Amino acid sequence: MTPWDRAAGPWLTRYTPPWPGGGRVQLVCLPHAGGSATFFQPLARAFEALPDAPFEVLAVQYPGRQERRAEPLLDDLAALADRTAEALRHAGDAPLVLFGHSMGALVAWEAARRLCRPGDTPPAGLVVSGRGAPSLHRDVRLHLRSDAELVADLRYLSGTASDLLTDPGVLGMVLPVLRGDYKAVDGYRYEPGSPLSCPVAVFLGDRDPWARRREARGWQEETTGPVTFRTFPGDHFYLTARWDAVALAVAESLAGVTAG
Repeated sequence: MTPWDRAAGPWLTRYTPPWPGGGRVQLVCLPHAGGSATFFQPLARAFEALPDAPFEVLAVQYPGRQERRAEPLLDDLAALADRTAEALRHAGDAPLVLFGHSMGALVAWEAARRLCRPGDTPPAGLVVSGRGAPSLHRDVRLHLRSDAELVADLRYLSGTASDLLTDPGVLGMVLPVLRGDYKAVDGYRYEPGSPLSCPVAVFLGDRDPWARRREARGWQEETTGPVTFRTFPGDHFYLTARWDAVALAVAESLAGVTAG
């Protein structure tokens, strides 16, 4: 699958065409540290296989990777959320559901908070994957680790195919992006504020060392809407082995979200 268009500008890549006559919800996906929009291509394909799936699938492309690789990395999470929210303000009139994995969960949540400000349209739903509650964020200074330690982290989390991690050319592209994203996460500081009002679905891998159920319970404090939890077999990147199940879980968790 190739991107259907980039009409929403460099920040948003659309993987499914707009539904004729409207009537769908825009599911905007935000990738993990070191990740890119293409991580969510399989999710778009999985939704195509679901009967009457209500979602158009878009993904956020952060600067410094793929077609934006010539742009400077943005290593500040608040700035990433600011720029993402601004892009979403121009994404069209369809209701928005944000789906973020790992670092993307923090960016999605912070962008959602920005879209709840006066004059904006709040998101219709939020899906957070592989991330504990933002109030429990810990600064572990990942961006200060050596290249060898970052590669070991990638192997441990199963986020990148092991054979690629022996290729100096691949590492030369991946490690600066990963380090910049880790700096953004390490520098993040939680600020209490008004909760969201939309439903929040929390997805976790049952063997994820970075996002355990007890650490995810705090998401219940971040919205006045319903909060649901789904646990999948797998590690931090459980999604890659079960995109069909993830698509079905998104549809089930947000069944009440419609385009009106």
